Amino acid sequence: MKHIRGVSAACLLAVPIMLSGCSLFGSESAAVDPPPGEVEAQMLQVSGEGTLDTGVLGPVSLDESDLAAGVKDAAVSAAAGERTTVYLEDQHGLLAPVSLALPQGEGTAMLEDSLTALVSKGAYKSVLPEGFQGVLPAGTEVNNVSIGQDKVAIVEFNSAFNDYDPADERKILEAVTWTLTGQEDIQGVQLWVDGKKLTEMPLQGTPLDRPLSRAMGINLPKQSALMMNSSAVTVYFSAASPDGIHQYYVPVTRFVPAGGDSVKAALNELIAGPQSENGLEMVMTQGTVVDSVEAGQNGVVTVSLKDEMFEGSTSVPEEMLESVVLTVAQNTDDALVQIRLNGKETVTGTNNVDYGQPVSAPEYVNELPL
Repeated sequence: MKHIRGVSAACLLAVPIMLSGCSLFGSESAAVDPPPGEVEAQMLQVSGEGTLDTGVLGPVSLDESDLAAGVKDAAVSAAAGERTTVYLEDQHGLLAPVSLALPQGEGTAMLEDSLTALVSKGAYKSVLPEGFQGVLPAGTEVNNVSIGQDKVAIVEFNSAFNDYDPADERKILEAVTWTLTGQEDIQGVQLWVDGKKLTEMPLQGTPLDRPLSRAMGINLPKQSALMMNSSAVTVYFSAASPDGIHQYYVPVTRFVPAGGDSVKAALNELIAGPQSENGLEMVMTQGTVVDSVEAGQNGVVTVSLKDEMFEGSTSVPEEMLESVVLTVAQNTDDALVQIRLNGKETVTGTNNVDYGQPVSAPEYVNELPL
């Protein structure tokens, strides 16, 4: 802990761009394997009403009265124009949301383009940031995407979809599912290949007897253990680009005891930090305490934290505060979030945003330079 404090003190003196390369709370780096079979079955068979399916990252609609009241977006898009968020594999083998400038076609054309961006060495390889790649086999083509009245996207690939590494089977399902369910009108995904509906994946036999949803989780750690009466939460850690300059956020699914406050449980998982060697960085110190999580009648979730490291600090690391906002938004219905730290109602990040005021999850997550 003394070592962490020393590193953090040095980083806090730097400008935000330097924080990204300084690795504020240090980095832990182990491959993420598919979960045990019983966990796999449990997560694929849930009804879709669990904590993982409660919303997608995106801006909360604000009217002029909200803006006048001081409601702000925590991460205003730095680049003009529409973007599309897709889930790509990073240098450590993790899936992360990346916002790309893809063609904004009519109807389902945008959905087809977002899936095409997932193809290894595909048509959009030149617009992927350094260190990221698609997980669909090279040569995969998206023949068609349609959306049913039940908000299930039916995706048809060509036969090249079957030419994947068996070890990547679950990762492919996660990438496709999380990419498509990032759209408001899509809650589930069904896969077809060359005109035939898949009831299971061709190589490892992952069951596809019902539409896939975000309830399947993402980036499950190798050490995931089946917990009786457990529920799943998704938290957001930070990671650094290959050059160490740019930070981005990575969702990770964790199991927590069922029946408790899922948001508070998720925040406690943030404090626990990354579990293995996968390039993820701690976004909080292990001295951070979640004092309370309260949902107000106005739809704003207030998160009260305590951490003596930041007593008297005029600014708090952006990565810490953004991870809290992303995590709370993922485990609620995209609620607005305001943070209290050591009892203070003004909590200014190193990005000069006051997180003491209600903020929303960013519309575009991880806008990274090429």
